[in-house]
Amino acid sequence: MAIDLETLKHAPAEAGLHELLASRWSPRSFSDKKISDADLKKIFTAASYAASSTNEQPWRFFVGRHGETTYDKIFDALVPGNQGWAKSAPVLILSVAKKTFASNGNPNDYALHDTGAASANMALQAIALGIHTHGMGGFSKEQARANFHVPDDYEIGAVWAMGYLGDPEALPEPLKARELAPRQRKGLGEFVFESWETPAKL
Repeated sequence: MAIDLETLKHAPAEAGLHELLASRWSPRSFSDKKISDADLKKIFTAASYAASSTNEQPWRFFVGRHGETTYDKIFDALVPGNQGWAKSAPVLILSVAKKTFASNGNPNDYALHDTGAASANMALQAIALGIHTHGMGGFSKEQARANFHVPDDYEIGAVWAMGYLGDPEALPEPLKARELAPRQRKGLGEFVFESWETPAKL
């Protein structure tokens, strides 16, 4: 019997989460179905509405579709282990964050934090459209910077694979086993505190 991955990866109903949050997960197997320009516009518009320090909106996103030069440049920066599965994704994205405020040139210590918030918005809008995302840290920041001539005033963020869910049988082991495994999450007591390492009473 085929495994329904969307059901398997869904957060437990008793968690009481919004459906967008409960259904978001990070696959490694993508179909070759293209993402429309209209949907990409919605996804990045959602990113634009993330909260940011002083409304700086420090995020920048390079987006490449399979077969485009931008895609190849992002793919080139991935470590081989990620290249092995990410090549099936129809869209690859590289995020970067402006490290200084545009108004005065002062350091923006929250630039990567805010870019992460924009990326979360992106991922949630994508899943609302039936599109999955998978964020990656396994890539060369130096190669990504060189490939796109990113100025020193910008911090390299993360790479994202984006697309419609594919067949996990196409993955090699152990990636296939990880794809078919239930999701695991830390208990709230491990990260929600009332004082250092003292769980909050929730």
